[in-house]
Amino acid sequence: MLTRLAVENYALIDSLDVEFDSRLNIITGETGAGKSILMGALSLLLGARNDSEAIKDASRNCVIEGEFNIEGLALEEFFAEHDWEYDKHTIIRRMITPSGKSRAFINDSPVPLAELKEVAGYLIDIHSQHQNLILQSAHFRTKAVDTIAACGALVERYAQSYAELGLLRAKLAEARAEAARSNENEDWLRHQVEELQAAALRDGEVEELEQELQTLENADSISDALHYLHSTLDEDTTGVLTSLKEAESRLRHVEEHYAPVRELIERVHSVAVELKDISRGVASDVEHIESDPERLERVGARLDTLYTLCHKHRVEGVAELIALRDDYAEQLNRIVHSDEHIAELASKLSACEASTRELAEELHEARAAVTPDFSCRVEALLRRLGMAEARFEVRLTPTELTPTGADAVEFVFSANAGVEPRAIEKIASGGELSRVMLALKTILARHLSLPTIIFDEIDTGVSGRVANAVGEIISEAAEAMQVIDITHLPQVASKGDLHLLVYKENSATHIRALDSEERIVEIAKMLSGDSVTEAAIVQAKNLLGQS
Repeated sequence: MLTRLAVENYALIDSLDVEFDSRLNIITGETGAGKSILMGALSLLLGARNDSEAIKDASRNCVIEGEFNIEGLALEEFFAEHDWEYDKHTIIRRMITPSGKSRAFINDSPVPLAELKEVAGYLIDIHSQHQNLILQSAHFRTKAVDTIAACGALVERYAQSYAELGLLRAKLAEARAEAARSNENEDWLRHQVEELQAAALRDGEVEELEQELQTLENADSISDALHYLHSTLDEDTTGVLTSLKEAESRLRHVEEHYAPVRELIERVHSVAVELKDISRGVASDVEHIESDPERLERVGARLDTLYTLCHKHRVEGVAELIALRDDYAEQLNRIVHSDEHIAELASKLSACEASTRELAEELHEARAAVTPDFSCRVEALLRRLGMAEARFEVRLTPTELTPTGADAVEFVFSANAGVEPRAIEKIASGGELSRVMLALKTILARHLSLPTIIFDEIDTGVSGRVANAVGEIISEAAEAMQVIDITHLPQVASKGDLHLLVYKENSATHIRALDSEERIVEIAKMLSGDSVTEAAIVQAKNLLGQS
């Protein structure tokens, strides 16, 4: 529950700090005093979009801070998942700079606005008068029935199944569209694949063939050069190797007479060995280098084929041709097996649709089971609120599968006997809508187990005995949760455990708790206006049970 709210530099508020009771908190004040401003500050604290123009003093930050007692709400795991420090006395703070930048904190840990809204959903439900329009929302009506049916886990399972169904539908549609597009290109693709496969592509082949082509085209000059080198090295009488052998022999004859010759012998021998190896290699090359016009023609033709394919497919080399061939082959394979793929997807879709419909039927049964009692409970509260002949009914109409099931949930209403109930959002007056929403919110709040609910002038449009009934119902709700109620009705204000007055002084909004005597005067003002009469005082005391 909300135990404390502090606001600085927001709209007409310089600074205020207010503590709340754990039961029924009444907030009253003259029109224009700033009650709506207080609600605006609280909405910001709970994640509403910020408005830099709402800052009172543009030279300093706007800060809104709320302290919540969250003990017993089982939020420990939720806090741990978000890596927040858990404290049963949790402090939420929202700060808005003059430039409009917003920052939010939970127990001094910075949090994104989306996460702030998420945690706020566990703490407070704010209902203002304009929210009566949510009766027009099919989502609200469906969620209300699901809340009463306590089928949250089933709703989540259905939502997951429906999402999977949507994904499969999209995949099947895309597969069929691709098959239609691809079938037109099947012959072309098949030709490309067959041509590229027939080419027997091998990465690096072009480089090898280009080198071989150079050799074949210059075979005669290469052979002459190699022959000359071989004869220079290994000619029987004048070859370099013969001369080196003779030189080495002569050096060995003088080795014992001149010691430095040993090193020369080793070096000459080393050179001779290297040149002999070169000579053998050259001799081998000479055997393989020969003019081969047929081979030259084949290499040229093969290169022309590869060059032509690269040019045709606008790629840089054989590696890219191979990648393109494999891609074409995969496309062709998908076309060839598209019927199988489509059949498989259709089978999965059919199974998913069947399971989704089963879940939708379970949801329908859960909803249908609670709607009679739900309708009766709303009617019972409406009778207490002065609508003795009111009829309220929840109707479920079968539909195609939707994100929330296969039911159209409708609230039908009639305020008078003999009048056929119709969609409530189309026929109910403002005062009737307020009473219906009070009944709905009172019932829903108990099922949601929210620690706090705020009613912002939900009693607009009622008076007299009905106003007293409104006060009683709100008071009863406060037995199970914290209720903060902004009201203009003295009958409702008199039911509070804590009475807070919002007032304006020196063009600034303030709030303070009233003591018992001040409370009598405030309720008397609500009864008779600024001129407080003795009769109003007596009536105020009667409402407060002090007569």
